[in-house]
Amino acid sequence: MELYKWTGQRDQGVALLAAMPNARLIYLVDGEESTVLFESEGGAAPQGFEAYQVLNAVGDINDGFYAVFNNIPVTEEGRELFESRFQNRAGMVEKEPGFAAIRVLRPVNSDTYIILTLWKDEKSFTDWQESQAYNHAHAKRGTSEGIDKKPNIFPRPSFVKTYIR
Repeated sequence: MELYKWTGQRDQGVALLAAMPNARLIYLVDGEESTVLFESEGGAAPQGFEAYQVLNAVGDINDGFYAVFNNIPVTEEGRELFESRFQNRAGMVEKEPGFAAIRVLRPVNSDTYIILTLWKDEKSFTDWQESQAYNHAHAKRGTSEGIDKKPNIFPRPSFVKTYIR
């Protein structure tokens, strides 16, 4: 499965939706910026969209109203270790109240992976961040066992971007 992502000005996003009336697109906004998502089981990428291979998918992204994009640059040599960590994740987030979906996305034409989670609302996400399950899922962060302490994995800092539907 692939996921395609377009980001731009809000009015351009609306025009994109109008130009693709039969596609099952997800339109997200943050101020004047918008993002349009399109999941596909093969086929060509829509023009102007970034392409990602879905490595892990749980839930229906159409069920979420608050989207969190954790953008994580990964070096070529770090990809195998990074992907194996997500292939073997505990899956605790799926049990959280308000969780709608997760997608672990491998970039096709860049070095930045995206861990996309969708939630019923922002409160559900912040509740997850304050939960024991979150602490368990991130327990190795900052320790000698944590992937963040391995050399040559991350070429620059990750960043988070959020949107609403």
